[in-house]
Amino acid sequence: MSIRPVKRVIKSKPTREGAGVHLRRAFGFGDTSDFDPFLLLDDFRNDVPEDYLAGFPWHPHRGIETITYVLAGTVEHGDSMGNQGAIAAGDVQWMTAGSGIIHQEMPKGDPAGRMHGFQLWANLPASLKMTAPRYQEVKSLEIPEIIDDDGTHVRLVCGSFWGKKGPVEGIAADPIYLDVSVSPGRRKTLPVETPRHAFAYVFGGTGKFCNASSPLAVPTEAVKWADTAPRSEADNRSLILFDRGDDVTVRAGDDSIRFLLVSGKPLEEPVAWYGPIVMNTQEQLRHAFQELEQGTFIKQG
Repeated sequence: MSIRPVKRVIKSKPTREGAGVHLRRAFGFGDTSDFDPFLLLDDFRNDVPEDYLAGFPWHPHRGIETITYVLAGTVEHGDSMGNQGAIAAGDVQWMTAGSGIIHQEMPKGDPAGRMHGFQLWANLPASLKMTAPRYQEVKSLEIPEIIDDDGTHVRLVCGSFWGKKGPVEGIAADPIYLDVSVSPGRRKTLPVETPRHAFAYVFGGTGKFCNASSPLAVPTEAVKWADTAPRSEADNRSLILFDRGDDVTVRAGDDSIRFLLVSGKPLEEPVAWYGPIVMNTQEQLRHAFQELEQGTFIKQG
């Protein structure tokens, strides 16, 4: 067993998207090779309706999958295939854009005005860039919840974990997407397969992620690693990027910790990316935008 060292801790940065929606970006655009197969993570938690109600009007996607996980409020959506619906607190929508889709996402707050959630982008391999678009919409009650003996709580959005399997299937990146809560002061080790790229994003409480070096590869209580360097502390809106290893170890702070833990198998393919379209070459990218201009972007009726 080896603990994954922490490569870096990043604070998500304020930005605006869509028609002026205020959100925070944990990573995205630029060089995202450390996160491969993932491209972007946006935290759209907001308690001010004026900052999000303009939403994300009609826009295209090609070559990726988007995963929207709602914690509070609702997101209404519609697309060029005639699909429409809404996802609410605890729900997940997994959209495979594939060969191309034009859609809109319009957030609506809960009665207290809160609109909370995350959107993750996963890249599609070259062989599936032009696959048929599809949706998988998962209601909150369909998402397995696991409570360990020590009180650790895990919502299994996607993938297999602790003998359970999440409801989202057939995703090219083979991701494992967990919503993890660890009780105050509790230390917890969570398995992550060695070949995967992995990151955590804290959205509640605080904690210390073990930043193992060789002497602490298998920490014990006697070592008291959480009280010594190397370690990495993280609080709300902190992104933790892990290096290779078999496990992630965290010790929750006095007020517990809640975080997303996401891992996937890297595609290791070239990325040509502009806005909402991600291909493998600049020529493919130019062709996609030409099709948008010519009205031939949508391949599936």
